[in-house]
Amino acid sequence: FSLQNKRIRSTSLQNKDQERRTPLHAAACLGDVHIMDLLINSGASINAKDQGWRTPLHRAAASQNEKAVGLLLRQDAEVNARDKFWQTPLHVAAANRATRCAEALIPKLSSLNVADRSGRTALHHAAHSGHVEMVNLLLNKGANLSASDKKERQPIHWAAYLGHLQIVKLLVSRSADAMCRDKRGYTPLHAAAASGQIEVVKYLLRLGSEIDEPNAFGNTALHMACYTGQEAVANELVNRGANVNQPNHHGGTPLHLAAVSTNGALCLELLVNNGADVNMQSKEGKSPLHMAAIHGRFTRSQILIQNGGDIDCVDKYGNTPLHVAAKHGHELLISTLMTNGADTARQGIHGMFSLHLAVLYGFSDCCRKLLSSGQLYSIVSSLSNEYVLSAGFDINTPDSLGRTCLHAAASGGNVECLNLLLSSGADLSKKDKLGKAPLHYAAANGSYQCTVALVSAGAEVNELDQKGCSPLHYAAASQTFLDRHYSVGHQSEERAKEDFL
Repeated sequence: FSLQNKRIRSTSLQNKDQERRTPLHAAACLGDVHIMDLLINSGASINAKDQGWRTPLHRAAASQNEKAVGLLLRQDAEVNARDKFWQTPLHVAAANRATRCAEALIPKLSSLNVADRSGRTALHHAAHSGHVEMVNLLLNKGANLSASDKKERQPIHWAAYLGHLQIVKLLVSRSADAMCRDKRGYTPLHAAAASGQIEVVKYLLRLGSEIDEPNAFGNTALHMACYTGQEAVANELVNRGANVNQPNHHGGTPLHLAAVSTNGALCLELLVNNGADVNMQSKEGKSPLHMAAIHGRFTRSQILIQNGGDIDCVDKYGNTPLHVAAKHGHELLISTLMTNGADTARQGIHGMFSLHLAVLYGFSDCCRKLLSSGQLYSIVSSLSNEYVLSAGFDINTPDSLGRTCLHAAASGGNVECLNLLLSSGADLSKKDKLGKAPLHYAAANGSYQCTVALVSAGAEVNELDQKGCSPLHYAAASQTFLDRHYSVGHQSEERAKEDFL
């Protein structure tokens, strides 16, 4: 044994690996008390901290090695040592279901309610891990079951969100408030509904949790279930009498959120079949069909239309679902809306057609679809065999500021959209209310390809607007020119689109 000690002393006990862990960290992690004892007796630092500021006591607790924890405590290891997340060995033990380690640590502590950097106590971590025995131990030793983290979430919130039903029941049996609210007004019912914890939802409803209780945003548990696509929970809530038409603070109903959600198709169908108003509008005038159109939810748009969704419903900006589908580039949804009779000639924001928005944002497939919305026909030109698209309305009709679809395409900078308009009869010479032709817009926004296409098609390069400026003036003052040559940035195209609106 003395020979072993000499060998250890001849080696640096404080050697550290890439994560700054000492040999004692490693031995504590493995729970090898013989090696640990040898290292400590040879002068190893009990409270050495690794890269994450974890001590050997943290490592032993994380590995559920109660003998290693006991040895370190007998050697006066710092029981309140904190890692980078301000977690003590008790936090670590609670998170890792190390009940025996916690039993050894607790008598050395003055408080069980020390919070880590996020404000969570050991009980929060135990509830999060789903370990009933650990939760029971902490409660029996005096842990505060109403302790709130920095987001004002109590242990019951975490247990509900993660579906730890037995822990929810245990906390309630110890007088936890099943209706407590976090900083954003979420109750345990909201938390369970959002993550699809059906058994927890049923239990909380049996306890008397208010089914239509809104959070700080006005969302109920049904809103949350629909937004996260939790159909089983949504079905339970609807069957228990949840209000399917309750608006949140933005006027959005559960149906609006089901229309938006990545996985909300079944929830949307459930709501429609249970009396949800398919035409209810939010404070911005958006219907569920608008929301489906914005996010490209093809199947859901069909369900809404089949159940009476107003296809030409307008929001407060005057935009129909077709306008927003065009703006966001959802060609398949545009097809569905058009097949069901959407009015492509309806003018929306600033009097713009859906086609204005499709070309402004550079969606050539959407542009092509909208241009074919009239009676389809083909003209065999004497010069080419191209098929000419018919929009079914005059594409040279200006918006409220005098801008045609060609102005929008020139501003957006997508040459394919611009060429589609030119081949469909767009007028190069049309001027807006400020006297600007499409070429002025292309030059102002630094769109070289669109400028070339317009000039090649015969646009007048010396045309003056009402201020006496030619396209050359605008090209010289172009933000895009400055961006490219002086490294100002590369967001000018997006700025141009928003400026156009």
